[in-house]
Amino acid sequence: MTAIDTILAAKYPAKAHARRVAESLKSRHGGAGIIYLEAQKTRLIEDSDEDMPFRQRRPFFYLTGCLLPNAAVVYDAVKDELTLFIPPIDPESVIWSGLPLSPEEAVKLYDVDRVLFTTDVNSTLASIASNHNGQTAAFAMAEQVSEGTSFQGFAETNISSLKTAIEDTRVIKDAYEIALLRKANDISTKAHIAAIQASKTATNEREIEAAIIGTCIANGCREQSYHPIVAGGEGGATLHYVRNDVDLVDPVTKQRKNNVLIDAGGEYQTYCADITRVIPLNGRFAPETRQIYEIVLQMQTECIAMLKEGVRWDDVHALAHRIAIRGLLKLGILRGSEEELFEKRVSVAFFPHGLGHYLGMDTHDTGVTPIMRTKIPCSATCVFALICLLAPWSPLSLIYFCRFIIDPVLNAPETGKYIDTEVLERYWSVGGVRIEDNIHITKDGSENLTTAPKVIEEVESLAL
Repeated sequence: MTAIDTILAAKYPAKAHARRVAESLKSRHGGAGIIYLEAQKTRLIEDSDEDMPFRQRRPFFYLTGCLLPNAAVVYDAVKDELTLFIPPIDPESVIWSGLPLSPEEAVKLYDVDRVLFTTDVNSTLASIASNHNGQTAAFAMAEQVSEGTSFQGFAETNISSLKTAIEDTRVIKDAYEIALLRKANDISTKAHIAAIQASKTATNEREIEAAIIGTCIANGCREQSYHPIVAGGEGGATLHYVRNDVDLVDPVTKQRKNNVLIDAGGEYQTYCADITRVIPLNGRFAPETRQIYEIVLQMQTECIAMLKEGVRWDDVHALAHRIAIRGLLKLGILRGSEEELFEKRVSVAFFPHGLGHYLGMDTHDTGVTPIMRTKIPCSATCVFALICLLAPWSPLSLIYFCRFIIDPVLNAPETGKYIDTEVLERYWSVGGVRIEDNIHITKDGSENLTTAPKVIEEVESLAL
C-alpha cells in the first residue's frame, strides 16, 4: 500500500471541515449555531425516465465525504455533533437498485457522529433549537433547502453567509485532500501517457480522447474533472476547444499535423486533476513547436520556483510575461526592448489570460478571484493549477498565436511595429503550446503533484 493509499484508507475528515467552517462563521457572526446542508437531488432527464448524471454538491461533500444523493447533514457547533441524514428504504426502488446504505453501515463509512433518515430532519432541528433555548442561529444555503424543512425555534436563519464561509475554508487543503488530489494526478498521468501511446496511430482526435477517458475509468476516476480537450495542430490555439473530432491529417496539405494539445484530468472522489501537455504526432517536435515549447517550459519552471506563502500572484504572472518576451525576442517574433514590450503589454497578444487558478473539488476551485491581485494566502496549504502557455494561432485562442487576438495588435500603429510578421508566419501551424501542472503550495515553497511527462526528450521517447 502506497503512502497515498494509507492516508485514503482512513475516513474523509468531514468533522474537521465542519469545525473549520463553524469557526469561520463564528469569526463573522459571534457564534455558529448549526449548519444545515443538503445533497444534490436525483432528477430525471427531460422527456425521459432515466436519471440525469449525478454530481454531488461540493459544500455537502466537504462536510460529509458522502456521495449519496437526496441526503442532508446538520452540524451542531455547540455540541460539536455531526449528523448525517440518508434516504429511508423505498421498497419499490429496491427491486431496481438493490438495498440502499443502512445507518449502521453509514456510521462506519463516514466521519460523522450519528446517522438518521431524512424523515428525521425536522424533528432533529426542533430538538437542537430547544436544547439551545432559541439562542443560536441556523446557517443554510439559499435555494438549497427543501420545501418543508423548518428552522423554527432558532434565533435566526441565515442563508447568505454559509457559502462564503465554506468557500474560504476550502482554499486551504488538509493532508487528506492533498492525498486525493495526488491520487487524481497519478491516475491522470497514466491517462496522459495512454494518450501519447494512442497518438502514434490515431487518425482522429476522438481516438486520443477515448484513451484518456478509458484509462481514467479503469484506474478509479469514474468522472472527468471537465470535458477533455484534444486539439490537433492549429486547434490547440483555442483555449477551451471542445470538438475532439477532427482528423489529424491536414485536409489541405494531406500531411499529418505536427502536434496535439491535450488538456485533461480525472476526478477522484470529487477532487480534480487539471493537466495540459503537448505531444508530437510524428515522434519528434517540429523545430518551431520545439522552440515555443522550450520557452513555455522555462516560464513554468521559473514560476513554480517562485511559489510559496506570501508571494504576490501578480509578480509570478509578470515573470511569466518577461520570460515569454525574452524568448519571442530571441526567435525574432518580437522586436524592441524587453522593458518597452512589457510596458506596452505586447506580450498579452500571445498570452492574454491568467497564469493559473485554485484547484480542489472543482477545476476552477473556490477562491479563484482573489489570487489574481493578492498574495498567495497560504496560512496552511493550498493548490493551484499553474498554466504556462505559448504558441501560434487558431480561431478563438490565447497565448498561442491566435489571429483574432494578434491581428488587432498588428494593425495598431503603436504596437504593430513590435511584431515581425515574416517571422511570425512560420509559427501559425504550431497551434498552441500549454503546459499545466497542479502545484501544492506550502509556507516555504511548493511541490508539484503532477508527474505526467513534460521534458522534451521524455515526451519524444514515448511518442516514437
